[in-house]
Amino acid sequence: MTAHSNIYPTKALQELDAAHHWHPFSDMKSLNAEGSRIITSANGVWLQDSDGKQILDGMAGLWCVQVGHGRSEITEAVTKQMNELAYYNTFFKTTHPPAIALSEKLAKLAPDHINTVFYCSSGSEANDTVFRMVRTYWDKMGKADKKVIIGRWNGYHGSTLAGTSLGGMKAMHAQGDLPVSGVHHIDQPYWFGEGQDMNPDEFGIHIARKLEQAIDEIGEDKVAAFIAEPIQGAGGVIIPPDTYWPEIKRILDERDILFVSDEVICGFGRLGEWFGSTFYGMKPDLMPIAKGLTSGYLPMGGVMVSDRVAEGLMNAGDDFNHGYTYSGHPVCAAAALANLEIIEREGLVDRVKNDIGPYLKERWLKLVEHELVGEARMTGLVGALELVPDKNNLTKKFSDVGVPGNLCRDISFEHGMVMRAVRDSMIISPPLVLSHEEADHLVATAEKTLNDTYRILKRDGWLS
Repeated sequence: MTAHSNIYPTKALQELDAAHHWHPFSDMKSLNAEGSRIITSANGVWLQDSDGKQILDGMAGLWCVQVGHGRSEITEAVTKQMNELAYYNTFFKTTHPPAIALSEKLAKLAPDHINTVFYCSSGSEANDTVFRMVRTYWDKMGKADKKVIIGRWNGYHGSTLAGTSLGGMKAMHAQGDLPVSGVHHIDQPYWFGEGQDMNPDEFGIHIARKLEQAIDEIGEDKVAAFIAEPIQGAGGVIIPPDTYWPEIKRILDERDILFVSDEVICGFGRLGEWFGSTFYGMKPDLMPIAKGLTSGYLPMGGVMVSDRVAEGLMNAGDDFNHGYTYSGHPVCAAAALANLEIIEREGLVDRVKNDIGPYLKERWLKLVEHELVGEARMTGLVGALELVPDKNNLTKKFSDVGVPGNLCRDISFEHGMVMRAVRDSMIISPPLVLSHEEADHLVATAEKTLNDTYRILKRDGWLS
């Protein structure tokens, strides 16, 4: 993209931001001293900041901008809907055309056994809804003892009370006396970080059987559901070994518990299928959705509900006492419909599977040859690089985990590309409209970033 002149008073905006704006997941004292990065415009896969700098959006916003920034079709659909009906609720026996149309569209895109959606405004709210829906379902089935929901350590399901509890982020649990009771966590399928003493296939089966062990220890009569992301996103793009999900499927098929596939990141084409559970051949009872549903243009989430669960709740003959002011918001629904129409019209799901996904993966995986990289991995358009201090000992970690990763992240921004750091893993999740030329630029910028990071770490004595 062509750089534009700086017309924004960056320093003044940073001061106002520091004075009045509390950012998510941030050390505000440190951030305010440094000054926030201010993004002022975006188009396609490119961002522009208040200093006129062009930045490749390697994270699709926050895993969500599937169709790229600046799509006029979505803004036009939103404007049209706001002029017709800017807001009305879906409580009190009421609905509206956008919610009806979106529900029909989602049912067509979902697996055949899923035909209903409950709306909210985010993935976090979707997982709060899951928490209540799972427990209410078993109550209605006359199995009130089935309360425990099993999640995974280092999984992420949002930052609300229930979402944080379902997730396995220990740093989040440490704030607010979480998790709530009735949530149990098992190990994650993170071969590079936790399983190198086995080959990946052995490790995949071994870790999957942690679910079986947990169910047996807790008691199947007390376990309500297992919740998991097809690929763990915020945990560091943890791509399970090929043996993991087939073994999980065997375990779930043999037991009467619900399976919740958290599709907030993996849904809507990220893995080259409409949903991540489809990619892995799973049959979920509930699917939390958000992010790619609207490509982030407006906040919207939901829970896709299987016929089994929907019928169980509906046949009880009373209310499911749960909902949000903005459930099925008409303008958000219009944005989602326009977004899904773009994904279908441009064949973006198939493009991730057969074109840009393989193209980027081939180039991304070659970065494993870098002296600083212990593993490169990618599925669809989501990938990671594991930074290591010693190429000859891949189990060795940096003495202060996270510092090298954050350094690499900051250098990446300096070079004009967003990469996110999780511990010392560098992760990407670019828009699905990424071109081949932009993919080449992404990989070249990542390599340049690795070179500069390596030089500084070597100079400062971080490397073996």
